[in-house]
Amino acid sequence: MPKRLDPADPREWLNRARSSLRHSRSREEGVYLEELCFDAQQAAEKAVKAVLVSRRIRFPYVHDLEVLLNSLAENGVAVPDGIWVARKLTPYAVEARYPSVAREVTDEQYKEALDVAEDVVRWAGGLVESRPE
Repeated sequence: MPKRLDPADPREWLNRARSSLRHSRSREEGVYLEELCFDAQQAAEKAVKAVLVSRRIRFPYVHDLEVLLNSLAENGVAVPDGIWVARKLTPYAVEARYPSVAREVTDEQYKEALDVAEDVVRWAGGLVESRPE
């Protein structure tokens, strides 16, 4: 388990993103894929927020990845096309948590959510870890 850091430290946000990513990979019998997609969305969200924190960019407390990625882009951070794909994870932040609105997630959708989250966490890690403290 990583050492816990101050919440103002972008590495703590990255640690949390990696923890959520690990959790999203923990596919076990009896666990809804929607729940794992929620964890994948959380991993991507925390990773993007790690970059925002590392750049000292204030961000709204939202789960909307497009809003968060736009905050980066508006502040001069180059967001690759492949990272913008993370916008499609946003519905998992809310819909996946509640039985009244959750739609069954397919294996293909789960795999895609996991792949996207892994890309975002890897990209954010490269930006955060390459900056001096």
